[in-house]
Amino acid sequence: QVQVAESGGGLAQSGGSLRLSCAASGRTDTISLMGWFREAPGKELEFVSVLDWSGDDTYYSDSVVNRFTISRDENTVYLQMTDLKAEDTAVYYCVGSRTVHWTMVRHPMLYEYWGQGTQVTVSS
Repeated sequence: QVQVAESGGGLAQSGGSLRLSCAASGRTDTISLMGWFREAPGKELEFVSVLDWSGDDTYYSDSVVNRFTISRDENTVYLQMTDLKAEDTAVYYCVGSRTVHWTMVRHPMLYEYWGQGTQVTVSS
């Protein structure tokens, strides 16, 4: 079993930056992918970014590409968010999986491991 826990959310101004962290524990040797989803008020869960546990491959949604960077250092995954916009306001969830295929990474229901979520609020 794997546990994941986020930290680092908070309040930022439009154009500012924040970094989210997600610490994985337990059977981290079984992880194949880790990433982030977000849920804004009144909206559906949205894919943000994912990385292959080896760290060689990353993938971003169109809404965050060139602004957000996902990375890994040992058992912690980071999401560096820059040039934040009001529409980035959401609860951000760290996710992990042993089994999700790279072609299916945008599907939240396929991820086995979820954090509790961390709020990111961007003021305009």
